[in-house]
This record gives sequence, C-alpha cells and structure tokens, in this order.
Amino acid sequence: MTAPRAPRLSPVLEAQGVTKVYRMGEVDVHALRGVDAALYPGELVVLLGASGSGKSTLLNIMGGLDTPTEGRVFYADHELTHADPDELTTYRREHVGFVFQFYNLIPSLTARENVALVTDIADDPLEPEDALAMVGLEERMDHFPAQLSGGEQQRVAIARAIAKQPDVLLCDEPTGALDYRTGVMVLEVLERVNREMGTTTAVITHNAPIASMANRVITLQDGRVSEVRQIDTKVTASSLRW
Repeated sequence: MTAPRAPRLSPVLEAQGVTKVYRMGEVDVHALRGVDAALYPGELVVLLGASGSGKSTLLNIMGGLDTPTEGRVFYADHELTHADPDELTTYRREHVGFVFQFYNLIPSLTARENVALVTDIADDPLEPEDALAMVGLEERMDHFPAQLSGGEQQRVAIARAIAKQPDVLLCDEPTGALDYRTGVMVLEVLERVNREMGTTTAVITHNAPIASMANRVITLQDGRVSEVRQIDTKVTASSLRW
C-alpha cells in the first residue's frame, strides 16, 4: 500500500507571471519575463544567477520594494499587486526583513542602537540584545560600525532584520562584499536564523557553491526561471567551499 503524500504547504510568498519592464530613455529593458516563483514556510531558498538575470528585481517585487509591470504577487492569501504605498510600507514593516550587500548601518549609532531602530517600531520584537546574541555579537553591542569588521557589520544588519521577527528574510548578495571566511560566517548566521527561528529565508547569489546549503534553488537567466531544483541532502554553511 502506498503511503499518502504529505499535504503541500501554501506559499508564504508567490509571484505569478511577473514581468518587469524599465523604460531607459527610448529603450524598454525587460528585467523579468513572466516569472513564477514561490517561497514556502520555513525553507531556505537560494536564487541563483548571473548579474542582470533578474534576481534582485524579483526579490524587490516580492518584498514590496518594487511593483510588477504585469503579473501578480501574493503574501499568504493577500494580493500585493495593487497595494498602495502605505499598504506596502505596512507589509514591509510587519512581515519582511531585508539584508543587502552593503550594510546600511548608521555610523553614529552603536550596534545595539542600530538594531533598536527596528525594535522601537515593531509589534512583537526581540530585544536588541537577544537579536545581536543570535548573530554572535554579544561582546560587540556597544561598538560603532567603524569599530566593527565588514563581517560584523553584516551580522548587525542581519540582527536588525530579524529583530522584528519577520515571516520572511530576503537577502540580496549578503556575502558579496566579504572574503570567503567572513562570508561563510555570515551564511552560518543565516542558516541558524532559518533553523532556530523558522524564518523563511531567500538568499540571492551569483556564487553557485552557496546553493548547496539551500532546500531549493531557483535559477534565473535573462529574466526567466531556467530551473527549480530541490536539494535532497543540503550541506552546512561551514562545509561550503568557493
């Protein structure tokens, strides 16, 4: 007798037929061409592709930082496609954490104070100290960005993103400005957040070996999804080599 299949979870975030066209002078630039993509609860997904493949545009649209030219975007059962700016601001503030290649920390504030900027406006935040402990910076909370290494600054940025306990964490080339050893440390932090907090996590990268740490890999090429691959045996971030 065949065992019944486990029911498939509904997506946390889903793009359906998303196209994005930018007008550059008299030329239309197609950043996305009818993309279907979904993020499911608790998974770690890598969006893989070369520069210009549409990865960041897709993440920005799913995160409510941009809107599609065509297609639909859903957060759970809420359609974001026609949300007004105030609704998108609320969506980003309450449900999404962002981590970018550059850390965007305020130089005049300590690590603790940079994280507190988010916790002060969130509904059910972690304490800044707890968020910084999650990323291994218990001893650096009262240091200013200039007193921190690049990897430490990126970990502060991750602490700031997770402090509001978002449903989804969207990371755009989070290791792009870091050397290999420091990049692995940052990926270990993202791995821990995904595992211990259960945060649905998407990581954009052009670095193919990083895909091995994901549950699924969505590959983009020329504004289209060229492959979606399930990783049956993912590796730990500490095992990655590039």
